[in-house]
Amino acid sequence: MEARALWLLVVVLVLGSSSWAAAYQGLSTNLCEVPAKDRVDCGYPNITPEQCTGRGCCFDSSTHGVPWCFKPLQDTECRF
Repeated sequence: MEARALWLLVVVLVLGSSSWAAAYQGLSTNLCEVPAKDRVDCGYPNITPEQCTGRGCCFDSSTHGVPWCFKPLQDTECRF
């Protein structure tokens, strides 16, 4: 039982420490590698990363002055 609990703790820590896991949930990371100047807005002001990825979009707040919630490379529409 202790080994199972330890394994679960390791999995939670690995997933929790990965910003990519939260930012690109359900999407391949290469689909979210959109140059900042080419990003197409997929959100609204103050959208959270969870709300953004729930719409099937990418979230990256590391660049100011561009959309943080944006469409992945293969998509042309956001899902609501």
